[in-house]
Amino acid sequence: MQPRNMSMSGVVDLAAVKAAQEAKAKAEQVRAQAARQGGPGAVSPADLVIDVDEATFERDVLQRSAEVPVVIDFWAEWCQPCKQLSPVLERLAVEYNGRFLLAKIDVDANQLLMQQFGIQGIPAVFAVVAGQALPLFQGAAGEAQIRQTLDQLVQVAEERFGLTGLAVDPDAEPGAAQPAAVPAGPHEAALNAAAQALDAGDLGGAIQAYKNVLADEPANAEAKLGLAQAELLQRVQSLDPQRVRREAAEKPGDVAAQIAAADLDLVGGHVEDAFGRLIEAVRRTAGEDRDAARLRLLELFEVVGAEDPRVTGARRALARALF
Repeated sequence: MQPRNMSMSGVVDLAAVKAAQEAKAKAEQVRAQAARQGGPGAVSPADLVIDVDEATFERDVLQRSAEVPVVIDFWAEWCQPCKQLSPVLERLAVEYNGRFLLAKIDVDANQLLMQQFGIQGIPAVFAVVAGQALPLFQGAAGEAQIRQTLDQLVQVAEERFGLTGLAVDPDAEPGAAQPAAVPAGPHEAALNAAAQALDAGDLGGAIQAYKNVLADEPANAEAKLGLAQAELLQRVQSLDPQRVRREAAEKPGDVAAQIAAADLDLVGGHVEDAFGRLIEAVRRTAGEDRDAARLRLLELFEVVGAEDPRVTGARRALARALF
């Protein structure tokens, strides 16, 4: 079973933003629960390389990816390049001392996982970080390239999701530490229903479901993000893109036209264009028009996420436009 935040292939920018924010919230929930239960404890170096199959994938890859990046090595016994790559990955897993976990999947015995990841040939190496699947490389690769890729992976995992890896104790018994199971949150069913409504295009149902969650838990990050996305999609649903863009080009001083165009920009994945358009509207206007452009910009910040570097830069630009 795949969680809401599992992303198995490339998606539009808006959906990727949503997945990243949901994944971060889930990772934080898992770490908090583990901390309350005393943490998963230290692992032995032998525990840094594990064999995974379809039955254990959710537990050993998806759930573990909330505490450590999981690198997946898709291999087969008959694959000669695999026999060259796998030992390098296994050695680096130990050398990186818990910064990532290596999961080995035999594609001959796990055809469903191979299909889900869209693998056309092996060896193929993916990573799962906080529930999100990321392709790393396919085919044989030199150790220098592998190290560079792993360095980037652990940096992103730490900076975006706060995943600092596993504590490793050379004297620990293999298999002694297991991640604690995390019970479903009180709003899990409602959030699942909202996400399903959003995926099905039932924007009104999704909006109401997210609002119901926020009525009980105003700080719920997943519900806030889902509501912002659903409201954005609802706003653009009835727009004529050609007309909106024509009016925005012909009437640069028309704030309503710029706001509508910015919504379309963001849905299309043009994040910087959306932000820049509204910042320029703030710079050109005053009074209610300026407030309208500023407030819509803040709403779009919510959709993208406060930690996204594009949001950070746009906030600075907005401050300069205002003051």
